[in-house]
Amino acid sequence: MRRLIAIGLLTMAALVSAQESDGNIQTAVFAGGCFWCMEPPYDKLDGVLKTTSGYSGGKVPNPTYEQVSGGGTGHAEVVQITYDADKISYQQLLDVFWKNVDPLDGGGQFCDRGDHYRSAVFYGNAEEKRLAEASKQRVAQQLGKSIATQVVPEATFYPAERYHQDYYQRNPVRYKYYRYRCGRDQRLEEVWGSQDS
Repeated sequence: MRRLIAIGLLTMAALVSAQESDGNIQTAVFAGGCFWCMEPPYDKLDGVLKTTSGYSGGKVPNPTYEQVSGGGTGHAEVVQITYDADKISYQQLLDVFWKNVDPLDGGGQFCDRGDHYRSAVFYGNAEEKRLAEASKQRVAQQLGKSIATQVVPEATFYPAERYHQDYYQRNPVRYKYYRYRCGRDQRLEEVWGSQDS
């Protein structure tokens, strides 16, 4: 009987904890060029529950990769980050974002060219906009240059096709080769110096 009561109490505590934690689950959407490359820096952070590659900022509903990469839909390749705001803040996500993009490049990111590879912060409310704009100003001061990264209102997020999700984990050799050939890490070091992100 005691064992049943203990199990019942543990179950209730877990349910209450899950309900409390549900209220703190937030999402953030960032465009940083190739979405494959934006998942890893967030996946390793405590408090990040999930990253999803996708498309946002365009006019075509339910776009395909072929449509977006062909240009003309207005979408950017993005990563949607689902996180527990009690464990990690939006500001911390922004800090990681900046260190993983070239904010000076308005024509794409690294070897990926075109508007669909632009860098952007898609804010969901006034506080996110304030934080994003303030962080953009700090980056401009730090680098002493004009910042091309956009800070724009949240738009409909469309998840990318399944084969794009967790690409770096499912295809590590291809991913590393692509990332190296694209010059991403080399350019990040030029802009930001040596880092762990």
